[in-house]
Amino acid sequence: MNGGDLLVVAGEASGDRAAAAVIAHLPEGVRVFGMGGGALAAEGVELVADLRETTALGVAEVARRAFGVARAYAVVRASVALRKPVAALLVNYTEFNARLAEALWANGTRVLWYGAPQVWAWRSGRAVPLRRHLDRMAVMLPFEESLWRGFGVDAHYVGNPAREELRVDRVAARELLGMTPRAWGVAILPGSRPHEVRRLLVPMLGGYERVRREHASVDARVLLAPSLDPTTRAWARATADAAHVEVVDVDARAGMGYALPAFDAALCASGTASLECALARAVPIVCYRVGWPTELAARAFVSTPYVALPNILLGRAAFPELLQRRATAARMCEALAKVLEERESFLGACTEVEAALGDKTHASQMVARMLEPWLATRAA
Repeated sequence: MNGGDLLVVAGEASGDRAAAAVIAHLPEGVRVFGMGGGALAAEGVELVADLRETTALGVAEVARRAFGVARAYAVVRASVALRKPVAALLVNYTEFNARLAEALWANGTRVLWYGAPQVWAWRSGRAVPLRRHLDRMAVMLPFEESLWRGFGVDAHYVGNPAREELRVDRVAARELLGMTPRAWGVAILPGSRPHEVRRLLVPMLGGYERVRREHASVDARVLLAPSLDPTTRAWARATADAAHVEVVDVDARAGMGYALPAFDAALCASGTASLECALARAVPIVCYRVGWPTELAARAFVSTPYVALPNILLGRAAFPELLQRRATAARMCEALAKVLEERESFLGACTEVEAALGDKTHASQMVARMLEPWLATRAA
């Protein structure tokens, strides 16, 4: 295929993997450039901006992140002006991509949004302006299709990319991670953004340590997202080392599918990871902390009673959620001990989560098929 260039923008680790899976299904000869991380780079995408630069944590966290995001946006816009892509694949990263979509639409670029903004959770007003600058939307949760069609968007449920991750069995996963075969396994996933890791890793390790003191046969690993900047990664590794817990660097391309089946339970930050854990039968205990201004905004605008994606899918509190002041080492210890001791009672909910996602298991292929006619346009 020798059509026009494709712009791809992913600002988070999960989006990077989802976008890379789509690119892998496109015909040879498609020229792809944009913003992303290691997964897109591994697929040969020309990265004009690296997502890790937009999440860097420094002394002045907010200022540095804002500068990194602004710089990435300017670089992407300049590249768009130079390359004039015929189509764009925008993956999540709502604030950045919503602004970019408006500019792309004005310049005649076809826009496919992959992974809908969570307007069902908060700020539903975002849907109205966004719908004016999209050609199509590929959504990852079943109920989002009718929701976005109600807003006038050509939305299609393609399945969830978490279903596509290659998974090994429990024995192979444990051998790969050097874990004992009979001990309970605990995954510690403190998040894909620096501020999440800084707020959650210490209490997560503390909660696990309390469980370990009470149960001799328990083993854990800290799984670090590939989107983390070097400073945060070094801090997290040192913190885990001090707690005598081994660290696993998650592969940007492969994701966590090769690791999660090794675990019985997971202390995980809210987000895509909770869904991945449920699908791998590593029962998720979802934890999250934000600063007080964000908490106040959430109380005012959040319209869903749950935060964890598996609970949202099932419409009930099937898995523990420990948020804000409840995200303490003591609460995590209590929830983790309960999940480990009563794990069989949670596995049925994990099966329900998989069933709720339906039988669409090839999301990336479906998204690639949506893009192909647009990419062939200029060649014609």
